[in-house]
Amino acid sequence: MAPHMHIFLFSIIVFVCFISSCCSVEDDVQPNIINNLHLNNVISDQETGYDSRAYPSQFLSSDGLSPDFPKVETGISSYLEKLAPKTSATTVSVKSHGAKGDGKSDDTKAFEKAWDEACSSSSGAVFVVPENKEYLLKQIRFGGPCKAALTVQINGTLLASDDRGDYKKDKRHWLIFDTVEDLLVEGGGVIDGNGEIWWKNSCKVNKHKHCKDAPTALTFYNVKNLTVKDLNVQNAQQIQVSFERCESVKAWNLTVTAPGDSPNTDGVHITRTENMKLSDSVIQTGDDCISIESGSQNLKITNITCGPGHGISIGSLGDGNSEAHVSDVTVDGAKISGTSNGVRIKTYQGGSGNASNIKFANIEMVNVKNPIIIDQNYCDQSKPCKKQKSAVLVKNVVYQNITGTSATDVAIKFDCSQTHPCQGIVLRDVELRAPKDEVAQAFCNNVEIKQIGTVSPSCPDD
Repeated sequence: MAPHMHIFLFSIIVFVCFISSCCSVEDDVQPNIINNLHLNNVISDQETGYDSRAYPSQFLSSDGLSPDFPKVETGISSYLEKLAPKTSATTVSVKSHGAKGDGKSDDTKAFEKAWDEACSSSSGAVFVVPENKEYLLKQIRFGGPCKAALTVQINGTLLASDDRGDYKKDKRHWLIFDTVEDLLVEGGGVIDGNGEIWWKNSCKVNKHKHCKDAPTALTFYNVKNLTVKDLNVQNAQQIQVSFERCESVKAWNLTVTAPGDSPNTDGVHITRTENMKLSDSVIQTGDDCISIESGSQNLKITNITCGPGHGISIGSLGDGNSEAHVSDVTVDGAKISGTSNGVRIKTYQGGSGNASNIKFANIEMVNVKNPIIIDQNYCDQSKPCKKQKSAVLVKNVVYQNITGTSATDVAIKFDCSQTHPCQGIVLRDVELRAPKDEVAQAFCNNVEIKQIGTVSPSCPDD
C-alpha cells in the first residue's frame, strides 16, 4: 500500500505543477492579446472615422468600464454575487404583511410595510411578491438608502390603480425605487400600468384635452449597482421603464409592451445615467422603443427587437434652449420593424451642448419610415418652431452594417443645422431599399460625411 500512496502523491504534485505553468504562460500571453485588440481598434477607427477615445467618460477606468461595472470576461454571475443577499438574508413576503392579491383589494400598505422591513435588514433581504396573484397598487416609493443589498422577486402581477385621483401627490410616478444601492429586481412577473384611462385623456389622443403629466410605470431613480432582468412591463400610463440618475446598470431579458397607438409610452427611457448595458429585450410600444436623453454616457445596447413604436432615439435634446450632453453610446444588434423611425438623433433649435461618439451597428430594418435620421430641427408642438442659430452639436456618429427596407422613399435623412453642421458622420456598409424594391433616396443637408464600402442610398458628393 505504501508505494502506491507515494505514486499517488507524486502524480498530484506533477499535475499541480503542470496547471501552474499553464497559468503562468496564459498570464504572459494576455498583455499581447490586449495590445493586439488595441491595435485593431486603432486600425478600425482610422478606417471609419469613429474615435473610440473621443470624449472619454470621466467615470471610465483604463479598461473602458467603471470600477464598479461588470467586466465582460467575468460574466454576469460574478456581478450578481455582489448584489445577491447573503445566506443569512431575511425573506420578506408581501403576503405576511397582509397583501391579498385578489386584484381588487388595495395592497399598497402591505407592500410599503414589507419594503420597510426588507430595507432595514442589516443582513440583506429578499422582497417576495408571490406568483399566481394580482396585487392592486396605488403609488409606492421604495425608498432608501437600505442597510444591505436587496433582491426584489416579482413573481406575481402588480396592477396599477386606474383611479387618477390616486396620483394627486405625484403625477409622474407609479412605482419608484429611489436612492437604493446594490439592488436586483427579477422574477418573471408582470408590471401592468393599466394605462387605458390615461391614454383616453391624453392631449395626443384628444386634441380638446389639456396636456397633463401621466405616471411612469416603473422608475429607478438614483440607484447604483442595479440589475433588472426577466420582467414583463406592459400598458404603462406613460413611460414604461425609466432609469434616471443611475450608475452601473445591467438590464436584460425585458419584455415591454403597449399598443402601437398608446401615447408617450416610451419603452425604456434613459436619462442622466452612466455605465449601463441593456440587452436581449423585446419592446413593442406607442413611442420610442428606447429613448436616451441628456446626461447619459457609456451606454451599450445589444440584441433589441423593436416595433411597433418610434424606434431607438437619442433625444430630444436642447428643448427650451437647454444645454444637453450625450456621449459614448453603442447600439449593436437590433431588429426594428414597422416603426416611424429606425435609429434617430433629434435635437431642438436653440439648444447647446453635444451628442457625440455614437455608433449604430448590425441593425436590420423592416418597413421602417425613417431608417436613419438626424433631425437638428425637431419640433414637437402644434405651432411652428422659431428658427434659431444655436444648436446641439452632433459629432462622431457611425452607421455600420445597416440593412433592410424603408417604408418611404427617403431612407437616410440628415437634416442638420446650418450654423452647427453635423460633423464626422460615417456610413459604412449600409444598404436600404425603398418600397417595392424601388431606389431609395438620401437627404443630406449641412453634414460632413464619409462613406465606406457599399452605401445605398448615398449622400451626393459635395
